[in-house]
Amino acid sequence: MPIQAGVVGFRGYSGAELVGILNRHAKTEPVLLEHRADAAASPGPRGIESPRQIPCTAADAKTGGVAVVFLATPPEVSMELSPRMLEAGIKVIDLSGAYRLGTCENYERWYKSGHTQPELLAEAVYGLPEFYRERIPESRLVANPGCYPTAANLAIRPLARSGAWDRGAGIICDAKSGTSGAGRKPSLKTAFCEVDENFSAYSILGHRHVPEVLQNCGLEEAEFSFTAHLLPLNRGILETVYFRSRSLKSAEELLEIYEAAYKDEPFVRLYDPGAAPDLRAVQHTNFCDIGVNFDAATGRGVVVAVIDNLVKGAAGQAAQNMNLLFGFDETEGLR
Repeated sequence: MPIQAGVVGFRGYSGAELVGILNRHAKTEPVLLEHRADAAASPGPRGIESPRQIPCTAADAKTGGVAVVFLATPPEVSMELSPRMLEAGIKVIDLSGAYRLGTCENYERWYKSGHTQPELLAEAVYGLPEFYRERIPESRLVANPGCYPTAANLAIRPLARSGAWDRGAGIICDAKSGTSGAGRKPSLKTAFCEVDENFSAYSILGHRHVPEVLQNCGLEEAEFSFTAHLLPLNRGILETVYFRSRSLKSAEELLEIYEAAYKDEPFVRLYDPGAAPDLRAVQHTNFCDIGVNFDAATGRGVVVAVIDNLVKGAAGQAAQNMNLLFGFDETEGLR
């Protein structure tokens, strides 16, 4: 029998993407959990269909046989709903930043607000399967990674762990995202006339996704420079990572580091040395594509990583985590 998978926040871009994935998943049936008081004034995106819609309460979810709840909600809503669902025996996969950073101090610094669930924050497993596949099946609360950190972590961690980079020179990550990464809520920043024919940087030296890269790649803040940019397109993230090395001899040697890290990963694709992936290669997929290049004469290295911010950067990765939680094939619903 298919499991019942509840989606809170199904009216947003990530939530709508997730409902679509669950609808074509052979072992799940999506259930829409309505949590908005102004639901009538906030129609969902086109194409959302589900066998059922029920109120967003733990009692209704439990009575309805819901086994897992996805929270595609702001952090404060996730902190409100997650303990109730967990107490009812329902697993939670949270797509917000509420449970990614490990400590209240870290959360308060980067999100500029207090954390109301410190015990759950300490318990949550960071849901990047390529790094934490062994821990995810045993958890009841999975913190789905941010979209920028998904690409950045996959691009940087093999290099950082190899010791092949010059720590004194640091790592620079130049990251660019489509506007859906900002969510569906209207704002001047993402209005058509602001984005069209434009390109802008934002949250310079203070982006809240930075600590996810630091804690998962073992970097110090002073070693990592990250700048996010807004692209005039709907979806996709492209990140260009710059570093220096005194030990690497070639791009082929650099590629070997990534081949060793990702040889068995179903959703990481590596390019030949010198080739760089682009957004069209990954849009509407759960893949992270990575290309590497290196100039031995100057010791300069470049790694390019691309993902679809709504799939591998959000809904697809959440479904990948669900597959691990329930012992399904990890690629089910995602290929």
